[in-house]
Amino acid sequence: MKKSQLSSKIFRSFRKPLIAISLVSVAILNSTSSAQEPVRIAFMDPLSGTFASIGNTGLKLLEFAADYYYNSKGGILGGRMIEILPLDNKQSPTETQLQFRRAISEEIQIIFQGNSSAVASTLSQTISRHNRRNPDQEVLQINYSAVDPILTEDNCSFWHFRFDAHANMKLDILTDYIALNPDISRMYIIGQDYSFGQVVSDTTIKLLNEKRPDIEIVGNEFHPIGQVKDFTPYVTKIVSSGADAVVTGNFGADMVSLARSIIDSGLDIPIYTFYAAYDGITATLGESGKNKIRLIHNGVANPLPTEARKQLNRDFKIANPNYDITQPRIVNALQMVVTAMEETQSTDPYDIAIALEDMRFTTIGGEEIWMRGEDHQIFQKLSISVHTDEGVEFDADNSGYGLVTEYQVPLEETIVESSCQMRRPRR
Repeated sequence: MKKSQLSSKIFRSFRKPLIAISLVSVAILNSTSSAQEPVRIAFMDPLSGTFASIGNTGLKLLEFAADYYYNSKGGILGGRMIEILPLDNKQSPTETQLQFRRAISEEIQIIFQGNSSAVASTLSQTISRHNRRNPDQEVLQINYSAVDPILTEDNCSFWHFRFDAHANMKLDILTDYIALNPDISRMYIIGQDYSFGQVVSDTTIKLLNEKRPDIEIVGNEFHPIGQVKDFTPYVTKIVSSGADAVVTGNFGADMVSLARSIIDSGLDIPIYTFYAAYDGITATLGESGKNKIRLIHNGVANPLPTEARKQLNRDFKIANPNYDITQPRIVNALQMVVTAMEETQSTDPYDIAIALEDMRFTTIGGEEIWMRGEDHQIFQKLSISVHTDEGVEFDADNSGYGLVTEYQVPLEETIVESSCQMRRPRR
């Protein structure tokens, strides 16, 4: 046999196993490459402008939680890292639509968003419309803070999940608490002039009329959102009304400015709020707000209930000395979303949504939370806490002042009915 014929025969004898080895190698490389692809999540909130402080605080916490619980431990789904993409919507519905298009261009399918119910509503409608038209490119909305009830009631969506108690749930607890105070007889309501502020006003009046009809509503004021720099004229009205208590849904810069004007006026009455803490508000209030400012919120404040929850606060503060954990529900939301991914071994929004429905989850604070399947509304313990410097292990704004919980309601007592008639996608 000629040398060339022998070589050809030897090559043919090894050809099949070489091809098999090559194919296996390619498969391994593809598998490794796929395993290393990050799971990308967008964070869409105001990162510049008037309300930038609350957006940036939320972004810091989401990034920290992704690294703290997952990336530092090898990732999720067999080794995939979680990557957070910040999208600055400037708390504008129009900018939100522009940023949504950017998310789509980046092939993002999970969006965390929380600040402003008007923005959340715009995003929900935009996502629903997009998902109907693009069933192969669906997007999931993780709402960690927008609390207009309509988002899980008449305008509920299969693609929207809320991880905060909505305004009516919180006001039901808050007005129970107010009704226990016999010294309150004249109430003043002030809020931002948009959907959430209007819900706070209407629901407060309705519930107080039912629980304490003797309380007179002596003022019901709305102001432009994010535009008032000096609230002195508004606080002057509160003082002249003779009110002995105030309810406000103000948040961010509007709460800071309102708090500053209340301090300057010397107003010494209880102020019941949703968001009068952190992001400069606690430092602004300081001693002047002690035992006057109260918040309705999820979970509990000081004392924190578990060592794991305390350690999270300590480690976050070491990594972010100028920030506080203002919204621990961001951590809850991320952990539940990852749990859904791990259970389904999928990052597909539909699969995640199905797994989230009726999920019961124990937080690092040791509290059970429940995502109701019929409307995608979370239920959990609600508390009322007071601004003080006594008994504060974890303060806010590095001020020495913080929140101490003085009233708690278990999950079971926060459950309310919903008018949601959800349109579910066909699969």
